[in-house]
Amino acid sequence: MALETPLRPDDAAALAYAECSARLRSATPAQAAPELAGIAKRIRRDVLTTIQAARMGHVGGDLSVTDLLVTAMWSVLRLDPRDPSSASRDRFVLSKGHCAAALYATLASCGFFPRKRLSEFMAPLSPLNGHPNRVKVPGVETNTGPLGHGFPVATGCALGAKLRGETWRTIVVLGDGEMQEGSNWEAAMTAAHHGLADLTAVVDRNRLQQGARTEDTKALDPLDAKWESFGWETRVIDGHDHAAIKQALEPSTSGRPVAVVANTTKGKGVSFMEDRAEWHHKVPTDEQVRLALAELAG
Repeated sequence: MALETPLRPDDAAALAYAECSARLRSATPAQAAPELAGIAKRIRRDVLTTIQAARMGHVGGDLSVTDLLVTAMWSVLRLDPRDPSSASRDRFVLSKGHCAAALYATLASCGFFPRKRLSEFMAPLSPLNGHPNRVKVPGVETNTGPLGHGFPVATGCALGAKLRGETWRTIVVLGDGEMQEGSNWEAAMTAAHHGLADLTAVVDRNRLQQGARTEDTKALDPLDAKWESFGWETRVIDGHDHAAIKQALEPSTSGRPVAVVANTTKGKGVSFMEDRAEWHHKVPTDEQVRLALAELAG
């Protein structure tokens, strides 16, 4: 298959996803959590083999954000991989676009495109670029990569829904280092001003950014209080607890937009990667991948 071949839905996977997602959306957080954990473990394995094949990627952040992506896409959002541009779809934006491998692996698990195409990640002419591209990858709402861009776009999506009287929800996932970008706080102020209660912003709070800890680079804490001061309903959770994530992604109870500060661990699931700054952009060796997959087995 030529790498420039467009991505098409995997019909069998999409049908299975539709049935499972409908069930998980109606389940309680506690009921949904075990199945979501199993899906997340498979996604983490796919992230590792995808980056191994490409010899490029951001494995630490991919592993920290996996549980957030899986819970949102499999148990909260209304998505149809066979009709990814449906006008009534919920909107999802990965603002920390450098963690594209985790996004692609999750989209493939839902059936937006065949899982086997993950092997093309970052290859010449591949639609699976190092940063997600909405005209090349179904399920990608907007191009992201330059930090501070995705959240303003998501705010625009939510504002568009309100102006048009639509009912779709918008969820955006940001990196915590990304919260040092001023454009994000402009978006936060705008969303609160317009009362965008159908907008949820989730911060992947792993406390590491490229080369250092966030608090050593530019202190963010108290992050929840900052969101509250901008007029948001704020929820602080364990970002690897699938029941807590699903509950935190429930609609606003206050008529305000919702900010979820999800405390996570960079490199989650692989002992020698966890909470290590060097795994922001480090590529594991084949032996390290073998050890990591062994830890994620079962």
